[in-house]
This record gives sequence, structure tokens and C-alpha cells, in this order.
Amino acid sequence: MSDAVLGLAGFFAALTLIAFGLPVAISMAVIGALGYWYLNGWTGVAYILGSSPFESIFPYSFSVIPLFVMMGVFASHAGLSQSLFNVINAFVGHRKGGLAITTVGASAVFGAICGSSLATVATIGRVALPEMKRHGYDASLSTATVAAGGTLGVLIPPSVLLVIYGLLTQSSIGQLFIGALVPGLLGALLYSVAIMIRVRMKPDMAPRTARTGWRERLRHMGQVWPVVLLFLVVIGGIYLGWFSPTEAAAVGAVGAFLLALLSGELNRATLKASVFETAGLTGMIFFILIGAALFNFFLENTGLPQFLIEQIRNIGLGPLAIMILILIFYIVLGCFMDSMSMILLTVPLLAPVSAELGYDLVWFGIVVVTVAEIGLITPPIGMNLFVVQAAARDVTQATVIRGILPFILADILRLALLVAFPALVLWLPSQAF
Repeated sequence: MSDAVLGLAGFFAALTLIAFGLPVAISMAVIGALGYWYLNGWTGVAYILGSSPFESIFPYSFSVIPLFVMMGVFASHAGLSQSLFNVINAFVGHRKGGLAITTVGASAVFGAICGSSLATVATIGRVALPEMKRHGYDASLSTATVAAGGTLGVLIPPSVLLVIYGLLTQSSIGQLFIGALVPGLLGALLYSVAIMIRVRMKPDMAPRTARTGWRERLRHMGQVWPVVLLFLVVIGGIYLGWFSPTEAAAVGAVGAFLLALLSGELNRATLKASVFETAGLTGMIFFILIGAALFNFFLENTGLPQFLIEQIRNIGLGPLAIMILILIFYIVLGCFMDSMSMILLTVPLLAPVSAELGYDLVWFGIVVVTVAEIGLITPPIGMNLFVVQAAARDVTQATVIRGILPFILADILRLALLVAFPALVLWLPSQAF
């Protein structure tokens, strides 16, 4: 068996273990260690087992992960979701489908602070689902809107997935954050258009609500300005070069802590819960990174990335056709894997291929995370679908899935626009860096 074929077999073996429910970190670590042992013997595998776990997570740049995780945790405990929902609802809630559009907007802004899709779905869902149910919204529309809106938290910076992608590919995290702004806002816009088209076709799905007066609108705006300020300081500071992404993460974590403190929601119990949640999430991410490092050692030794590049040179297809095949592969894979596992497993393999095709790695990262978003709402394993059903226990999974198709179509349209017009991603980073 050639080394490249062994690498391909190892890749599918890891996929199989994950499909059978073995944690992704263990799946990658086991296959990586066994494959490296096969290639280099006990001495080789003993060396990487002794050195790789430390070397894969000790660099200073990795400190951005716990800081952004902490920022999101404190934002969740600060009661920001209700304020965001209220201010957006005050302006658009009276329109046809306004509460659903409000949910998308609140998810986009909260996701920008939180950085986690699942946390955004769970938090915004607790606020939005009861409101839409109270106003007679169709259950498939309301639950699908919450599930889809939550995916914006994966892309709109600060995003943990973009941080991990940047660390895996040695890409600029600052450029990734700035490059994700337009695609993230485009996603929110296309979701809103999908809602408007759907309620125009079936008006009884989303009854109108009462218009809010300007006095009430200004009152709600006064409650939400700290959130907007925190986002502008974190992302604007990176854009203007005031501080690095790691320093921005520290500023964001402290800012979110102060918001939680000033909101009155932070006490000894919630502070303890926030610290433990941050430690648990950070530990999970770092454990996955260690498994990915062991797996990548194995793949690099097999020469599989170079083998794929050579095959692509000989296949006779153009770069665009090959990129479309890669994205189709990601969409199919996203139906069965969570987004972080998918990125950690495939990016070390496919990022070199993308670079060989002449694509910018920042652009490729935004496109890959966009595809990961699609996977979050794609049956049968779309994680957001399960989270929103847990929040709306009286709604069946079939009902949630029935409402999600327009949002998937909106995501595919956005993906097509990003492929056709790379400047949607690359223009802002070119101005900032």
C-alpha cells in the first residue's frame, strides 16, 4: 500500500469512527497515532505522543481562543439577547414577518459578541420563540428562523471557527475577521429576504404586530448601545490597527464582563458558572486541536496533500470546477458532521489544494466557514435543528426541517456569490492591512 493511499484510508477511517459516535478528538488522535506507528515504528509514535500535545496548543496566538470564549460566555449571562431583540423588533416588528426578521437581526448582533452558533440559537430562542408563538407565527417558520439565524454566530466576528482556521493555516486572524463582515451581513440580508418571500406567499404564517412609537424605540436603543460599542471596539480596533486579535479578545472579554456586571446579572453563582463554562469549552477545543495535530502529523508523513495536488494537476479540470467539487464535498460532509470537526479534519488536507489552485486562503476560510454554516442547519445532523427543538419542546423535528429549506437556498445563493465575486471577502481586508 502506497503512503498516499494509506493516508486516504486513514482519513476515511477517522470519518467512520466519528460517524459511529466516537469523539472527534479521540478519533483523530487514535488514527493519527496508529498511522504514524505504521509508518515510523514505536520510536516515532512515542516522540509525537510526547511532544505534539504540548506543541499543538502552547503558542501565544492560541490564547485568543479562551478569551473569545470567555467574551461569549459573559455576553450570554449579561441578558443582552432580550435587549437586542427588543430594539430590532421596535423598528421592524410591525412589518409582515417582522418578528422573524427581528430574530435574524438579533442573532447576527448577538453572534458577533458571542461567537458561537449553538449558544446563539439557545439564547435567542429563549427570547424569540415565545414572542412568535404569542403572535400566532407558524411553528415551522419560527423554529427554522431561530436555527438559521444562529448560524450567523459562526461567521460574524469574533468567531472561534475562524480563529481555529487561521491557526491551522497560519492565516491572519485579523484579515479573516474583517473579511467575514460582508459575507455575514449578506447572510442576514438573504435570510430576511427569504422570510419576506415566504410570508408573501403564505401571509397567514406571520401575522402583523403593533407598530412601536419613536419614544419606545429610543428607550430600547438606550439599552443596547453598550453591545454595539463593544462590537465596534473589538472589530474596529483590529481594523484600525489599535491592537492585535489577541489583544482585541482580551478587551472583548473584559468588556463583556463589565456589561454582565453592570446589567446586574452577574453574581457569585453566575461568575463561577461562567468561569467553569469557559474552562470546559476551552478544554474541549484544545483537546480537539491536540487530536487534529496528531492526525495531521500522520497525513503529512503519507504525503496525501501533495498527492491530491498532483492528481488535480493531471485531472484536466479548471480551478473553478475543482473548487465547486470541494464545496459540494463540504456540503455533503456537513450533513453528517459538526462544523468544528469538519474544519479540523479537512482543512489541513484541502487548504494546500486551494492554495495550489491559486485561491487566497483568507477567501477559502470564509467560504469553508460559510459551508459549515449550511451543515449546521442541514438534516439529518444539523446541530442547530436539535438545539432549537430542545428549546421548543412542543414542535417536532419534522416541523423544524420543513421550514429550513428557504434558508438553505439563501445560503447556497450566498455561497455562489462569494465564489463568483471574491472581492466580497477580500476588499475590506485589503483596505485594513
